[in-house]
Amino acid sequence: MIRTEGLTKYYRQVTALADLNLEVATGEVFGLLGPNGAGKTTTIKILTTLAKPSAGRAFIQGYDVVSQPLAVKRCIAVCPQEINLDKELTAYENLLIYGKLYRVPDLKKRLWELLEIGELVDRAHDLVKIFSGGQQRRLLILRALLSRPQVLFLDEPTVGLDPQIRRQIWEMIQQLHQQGITIMVTTHYIEEAEKLCGRVGILNRGRLIAVDTPTALVQLVGGYVVESHDNGRRHYDLVRDKNEAYALAQRHHDDVTIRQSNLEDVFIQLTGERLQ
Repeated sequence: MIRTEGLTKYYRQVTALADLNLEVATGEVFGLLGPNGAGKTTTIKILTTLAKPSAGRAFIQGYDVVSQPLAVKRCIAVCPQEINLDKELTAYENLLIYGKLYRVPDLKKRLWELLEIGELVDRAHDLVKIFSGGQQRRLLILRALLSRPQVLFLDEPTVGLDPQIRRQIWEMIQQLHQQGITIMVTTHYIEEAEKLCGRVGILNRGRLIAVDTPTALVQLVGGYVVESHDNGRRHYDLVRDKNEAYALAQRHHDDVTIRQSNLEDVFIQLTGERLQ
């Protein structure tokens, strides 16, 4: 599991993270949602021992990330946003070298297990530089899984991918969830958070402003949104139910849309900002 207590990080005069108190249960898929600069990356860096907090504490599987970094590293894996594979090597060679560095037992057996999970068996001996973006992203996740981590951090796992490939990555992450791995995902994609995460934490300007299931968070602001134009500007009104939405829509002359609310509406309502 993951737990933070008053986690705070300053960069000179800038507060990147302020008094973060969070608990993620074993086997949970937890999403961190927020715009650039919200504190997502800082949180991940501290939890993965890449940065030290200015105040507060954090624990992974009961190990303190500051005083027990080696124990933490043994039970976690990180899939970064940037694709840092060796593209002049094959998929198999990328996994083999990484596995040897981490002294993974039964390495060759583990390699083929993962290639099968990622549906890359038939591409095992192809150079990574000819892979599609989605195939490279899958291989990146497989590499993180080599050491059989208990906790997996995914930083923007589908950034830059088209919708079809994104859904393939989602299916892969859902398979990992079924295996009992604790997963923390950072994302800008609303649909991704709603699809994958049992709970979501919304960060804004370094502060955790809401934590709950996607459904519960949406209910905070109302079930429906009425979008309308007024003097060239688009307005968003959040209401409780369809009847209230229809009543409000009838007050507008034209160009009115009624839709169900989502996590982005929650974010806008709580912060006044849009996800970027």
